[in-house]
Amino acid sequence: MRMNNLKKFFLVGPMGAGKSTIGRLLARELKLDFYDTDDVIVERAGVDINWIFDKEGESGFRDREQRVIDEFTQKPHIVLATGGGAILDANNRIALAGRGTVIYLKTSIEQQMERVKNDSKRPLLQVDNLEEKLQQLRLQRENYYQEVSDYMFNTDGCSAKTVVHAIIKELFEGS
Repeated sequence: MRMNNLKKFFLVGPMGAGKSTIGRLLARELKLDFYDTDDVIVERAGVDINWIFDKEGESGFRDREQRVIDEFTQKPHIVLATGGGAILDANNRIALAGRGTVIYLKTSIEQQMERVKNDSKRPLLQVDNLEEKLQQLRLQRENYYQEVSDYMFNTDGCSAKTVVHAIIKELFEGS
């Protein structure tokens, strides 16, 4: 790993893995700026993600996401939390893998269900069978998460603080 990548961390993983929470804490610990691609998209659009999905479809949202990822992966000294489906776009995978250290936050379907079951802000999860949908998304995305990541950390049953300390230990003491 190039040393300049130790100032740019990109978090990938499924919905409910803890990317935003862990990312915010990791950025604080490392004294880096924190950004969440979903938050940037919402802020710039002036509407929530559900509205974007309703009016522009998933493809409209993914176009916005791709532009944000291209821009923010070029910023120095950041921790960037990405949406669960960001890795579906080949350009995003290239930008993430080529411009920083990618950390895959992995979690079980059971843990995901517990964390997202009451979340109405995730349009892809507004379905009758949540477990089936999460399994379908995992099958579609898992290989991409593994392909782009430099490190993988399981977040099941762990506090955000525990995961952040494990990340810091691995990045700065394990290398």
